[in-house]
Amino acid sequence: MTQRPDLDQLSADQLRALATELFDRVENKERALVHRDAVIEKLTHEVAILKRHKYARRSEQLDAVQGKLLDELIDSDLAAIEAELEQAMTEEQKAARPKQKPKRTPLPPELPRTLIHHEPENTHCQCGCQLQRIGEDVSEKLDYVPGEFTVERHIRGKWACDKCETLIQAPVPPQVIDKGIPTAGLLAQVLVAKYADHLPLYRQERIFGRAGLEIPRSTLAEWVGACGVQLQPLADALRNTLLEHSVLHADETPVSMLAPGKKKTHRAYVWAYCTTPFSDLKATVYDFAPSRAGEHARAFLGGWQGKLVCDDYAGYKAGFGNGITEIGCMAHARRKFYELHEANKSELAAKALEYIGGLYEIERETKDLPPDKRREIRQTRAKPLADALHQWMLAHRQKVPDGSGTAKALDYSLKRWEALTRYLDDGAVPIDNNWVENQIRPWALGRGNWLFAGSLRSGQRAAAVMTLVQSAKLNGHDPYAYLKDVLTRLPTQRNNAIDELLPHNWKPAIPDKV
Repeated sequence: MTQRPDLDQLSADQLRALATELFDRVENKERALVHRDAVIEKLTHEVAILKRHKYARRSEQLDAVQGKLLDELIDSDLAAIEAELEQAMTEEQKAARPKQKPKRTPLPPELPRTLIHHEPENTHCQCGCQLQRIGEDVSEKLDYVPGEFTVERHIRGKWACDKCETLIQAPVPPQVIDKGIPTAGLLAQVLVAKYADHLPLYRQERIFGRAGLEIPRSTLAEWVGACGVQLQPLADALRNTLLEHSVLHADETPVSMLAPGKKKTHRAYVWAYCTTPFSDLKATVYDFAPSRAGEHARAFLGGWQGKLVCDDYAGYKAGFGNGITEIGCMAHARRKFYELHEANKSELAAKALEYIGGLYEIERETKDLPPDKRREIRQTRAKPLADALHQWMLAHRQKVPDGSGTAKALDYSLKRWEALTRYLDDGAVPIDNNWVENQIRPWALGRGNWLFAGSLRSGQRAAAVMTLVQSAKLNGHDPYAYLKDVLTRLPTQRNNAIDELLPHNWKPAIPDKV
């Protein structure tokens, strides 16, 4: 124990030296305490994050039961390839192929039948005689309306002329799947169940089995693959329409994809692009890619130059040098302070949340206003609040040590402040990227059921169908009614009129009987 000096016996110089020494000790103690508090704050923050990862729901693992999905994905890919080959072949090549008569199990006789007669418009022969009906061809297609299977019985009368031996019949109505049993209604149900309700085909096979219909999932997979090929032009057309708009959202989420030739998966990604809540066009387009590389975003956007609302992922950065303007996400900035507050009830974080909450309150008040009016209110009310928040962050950043959780939360916003506040100058730009995060949620839900894509092709097919399903929902349509009508009209739809079938333009050709 150090003996305390007798201050009365010390000279003035000795007293000054002692005071200087004591001040140095106090200063060193204060620095040590500040460092210790910063380390404690950082570790507390990390522990809270780790606990959240440990006890919250984690990424799914492949389940043995889900191995059944592999076969259906391969069958779908094969059917899609065959459909694409069919489209690429000439009529001569199609005619030269050996014809195989499909073998089918008869449809259950107890199902209700709807008789649909197809007769020629004119039953007079070219020679002038009245044709005589000599028979008919009958084919059956399985139809589905929610909760009920029925059978469409197509009856095509045969008409002949006794004099010149002429035979005519009404043409076979064009179908998405020629010479198959499913109607557009059944195909729509399979697609909606798989891509909107996230029911794998092996589960649908069981559901159909309970209704007395033995439809192997390999057959269901072939239907899905063929429909994917037919619907792809619609997804491509919607992408082109989307890129005509000057403000877009973008986000990405991982999806496991089966590695070619292996029974292991690697991480692929679904990229989502959509218009803003303020846009007249309600559309979301998904793009399935084998990785998270920024080249996939650049390939999708092409020469588009506009304002892109996104998070801080580096994959978008290259586009910002090519005419794309970065719009930061205030929700991501807010999340950093929210996590800090959850970890240690930081008063600084609570104050930041209060400031940011004020900005969001203004957005709630102006969400239904036209862009010019929204911009005016943002400039008069939100901009002063944002400027005050910026100055407040700068002042507090000088007080907190580097590396602490508080410093990281402040740095995230300060480094991106220009991008975070660009929304203030344009009433058509949203404050955050939450809208596209909501649009990408169906993929997160789907992962819990089908868990992985069997190939790049199956992932791209899923992206095309889910593009149409999600966009139909955004426009207030029932996905089943939309897909049923689209699949009915697609075989006869002119290529130059394909836009009529896009979700934002779609109007039912006839009232749906559902």
